[in-house]
Amino acid sequence: MTLAAAITLLLSPALWAASPAPTATRILVFGDSLSAGFGLAPDQAFPVRLAARLKADGYDVAVDNGGVSGDTTADGRARLDWTLGDRPDIVLVELGANDMLRGLDPRQAQTNLDAILARLAAAKLKILLLGMKAASNWGADYRQAFDAIYPILAKKYDVPLYPFFLDGVALDPKLNQGDGLHPNPAGVAVIVARIAPLVERMIGKPPG
Repeated sequence: MTLAAAITLLLSPALWAASPAPTATRILVFGDSLSAGFGLAPDQAFPVRLAARLKADGYDVAVDNGGVSGDTTADGRARLDWTLGDRPDIVLVELGANDMLRGLDPRQAQTNLDAILARLAAAKLKILLLGMKAASNWGADYRQAFDAIYPILAKKYDVPLYPFFLDGVALDPKLNQGDGLHPNPAGVAVIVARIAPLVERMIGKPPG
């Protein structure tokens, strides 16, 4: 190849044209064991089942499992930045259950979740806040303070709220594992059926 031909090739628009941007909507499920799939086969975890539902409904998505078993809101806050490395379009925030189970101060949980939502909002990401409810054993005052966290933050950041991640599943032995805390595959199916329409609304109508 002559020098002139080589220069012509290097300057060719076809060679330097940017590759088409991926069309898949990237979704991050950022949570604890409830969303990570504790006690379940990998293909039964909430993010995997959510992806399957969205794809069946015609959506081109990639759903990342950002759940870590045992994480409190403080743990989630500490790992948020590196978890966002894959640049999601939508983040489902599911944290707070472990704060509640340990009886941690609801004010601190709110501060941590506030910081997480602020970081996501600053990155201009779409957010779905998946709430948690306090168990009755901590008393009425604790329950009232904890349950108020999610509506307050959803309003502050103007993001959609699914009030209780375990809605329709909690306390039902048929839908939970032996520990009574984590959903079994049937429980995950109920959660996905209830949350998927909210995610689809955030994505918009599927192509075609």
